[in-house]
Amino acid sequence: MKIGKYTLYSIETSEFGLDGGAMFGIIPKPLWEKSAPADEKNRINMVTRSLLLVSDDRKILIDTGNGTKWDEKYRKIYNIDTSQYSIEFSLAKYGFTAEDITDVICTHLHFDHVGGNTKIENDKIVPTFTNAKYWASKENWRLANHPSQKDSGSFMENDWKVLAENGMIEIVDGDETFIDDIDIYLTNGHTTGCMHPLISDGNNTLFYGADIIPMAAHIPVPWVMAYDINPVVTVQEKIKILTKVVDENWILFFEHEPNIQACTVYNNGKHFKMKSSVIISE
Repeated sequence: MKIGKYTLYSIETSEFGLDGGAMFGIIPKPLWEKSAPADEKNRINMVTRSLLLVSDDRKILIDTGNGTKWDEKYRKIYNIDTSQYSIEFSLAKYGFTAEDITDVICTHLHFDHVGGNTKIENDKIVPTFTNAKYWASKENWRLANHPSQKDSGSFMENDWKVLAENGMIEIVDGDETFIDDIDIYLTNGHTTGCMHPLISDGNNTLFYGADIIPMAAHIPVPWVMAYDINPVVTVQEKIKILTKVVDENWILFFEHEPNIQACTVYNNGKHFKMKSSVIISE
């Protein structure tokens, strides 16, 4: 897919699983399991999916997934599997390497979105993308480095500490534009200062859903995660976003949906629903 000066690629980086109850909050299991069946440990199947934007002078990666720094204990807890998908494999599929990446946009600093920022090499944690600037919002950077007890399990400083030490982190203030032809839509319900890149050329627009709408099953407005720091705000934000998605025919990109890269949405008068799936890249 091409939007404006950017060619877009869907970059799957891992398969993993999180507790279905946590992923759907107050929604009863008999409802959510129809869309997201759970395993014997109540985990639902998910992926980490990044978006690569390629122009003549930049190769921009939005989020980096779980990464590979996990010990066996946490691999089992989160059912992390990189045997089929990894950043390196998915980039190579389209002829790119980690060294080609010029920019990494971190929607937010939860481990399943930025774990691939760094890797272990010769028993040391090093940057995965050695030639890239890593962009993070001021609000989320502040929270990640001083998390509450509720948030502390979601942030892991090994995903960014070495980047800061090497001067590779660029802090973004608010929804300012920092890369040409990419707008930023900020949300604060899931976590503070979550950046959603918006890529548009006047004819086509893609909204990067991150964790406000991580899967197709999360399109219904009340279906929000227990992980959210302010679920009421998430609901309000989803109404605004989905209204725009429908009214302006945006493409909604899914970061965690295992079967669908992106989709369009419609409103049947009562509810928002998936209209049709969209393939970003084969």
